[in-house]
Amino acid sequence: MWYAIISEDVDNSLEKRMSARPKHVQRLKALADAGKLLIAGPHPAIDNEDPGEAGFTGSLIIAEFESLEDAQSWADADPYIEASVYKQVTVKPFKKVLP
Repeated sequence: MWYAIISEDVDNSLEKRMSARPKHVQRLKALADAGKLLIAGPHPAIDNEDPGEAGFTGSLIIAEFESLEDAQSWADADPYIEASVYKQVTVKPFKKVLP
């Protein structure tokens, strides 16, 4: 089943994000290589694809896991958690309807 991992950043997270980003992206690429990643990306803090120093307010990942528990375990191991980028992470089932 698909699961949405919705994360909210701490204030002024850009520096922490950049330091942990390579490991974070590596995990996402592994999901993609396994055919289990639907979409992933950050939420810019301003209405601009490249927010610069304004940074980001969180992230959205939609990926396939065997269970909610597996999705939660994967989310809990995100390098952004270890780097204190996220202040809150919500994991919930997602039903893909379109396209």
